[in-house]
Amino acid sequence: MTDDQLVPVVMVFAGCDATGGAGIQADIETLASMGCHAAPVITATTVQDTQGVQGYLPIDSMQVIAQARAVLEDMPVSAFKIGMLGSVANVEAVHTLLQDYPDIPVVLDPVVTAGGGGELADVEVMEAMVTLLFSLTTVLTPNSLEARAFAPEADTLDACAQEILECGCEFVLITGTHENTPTVINTLYGNRRQLEAFSWERLPASYHGSGCTLASAIAGLLAHGMEPFTAIHEAQEYTWETLKHGYRLGMGQYLPNRLFWARGADEKDK
Repeated sequence: MTDDQLVPVVMVFAGCDATGGAGIQADIETLASMGCHAAPVITATTVQDTQGVQGYLPIDSMQVIAQARAVLEDMPVSAFKIGMLGSVANVEAVHTLLQDYPDIPVVLDPVVTAGGGGELADVEVMEAMVTLLFSLTTVLTPNSLEARAFAPEADTLDACAQEILECGCEFVLITGTHENTPTVINTLYGNRRQLEAFSWERLPASYHGSGCTLASAIAGLLAHGMEPFTAIHEAQEYTWETLKHGYRLGMGQYLPNRLFWARGADEKDK
């Protein structure tokens, strides 16, 4: 296999979700679907089910750095995807790593709460992300609740986006599943303005792991060399399909079917 045939490597910083709905498993499945190889760096272990989070334990920051350095010195990483970090020390660790690789695109899903409820980042972690990571981020993917949490003084989502952009992000994609709208409106911002509003059919269920799926899909497409606007659009299409084909295994939210494409045509029609 020649160098130009190598599978792109995406390094993922995320927590472990034992349901398999979100976190590192969601990232791995999504990146496999994008034709990428995931290099997973575990940042926390969580206790959660499809209904919410009961607790979490951050991994020691030195171990996070050690996991990442071992891979970065051995494999050609083409993109970074960042999810749950779990502690200020881990935010600082990732900041240090990213500074050493300024030419690699970064997709940051600024996780604050789990889809089913439960805190995954406190105020100190949020402040550290704003200060240390936003300026190094290519695409930030907050949902509307997270956008308001990061820009509490803003009176509209547009104003939230402008305030977040001022922190140094290149693009901000605010997802609208939590908004009371007939369709889901995801809005992309960059260059100090709104760039595009994407409208998607609102599906009847709620989902555990949709944000991880979207951010990892964007990272995977960027790793293939796709320009950001196209990557952001195609990642939304893929994510919507994972939700449309989702399934309910527990007593709470549905889980995205990130491998829906692997089923045979006959099965898809059933």
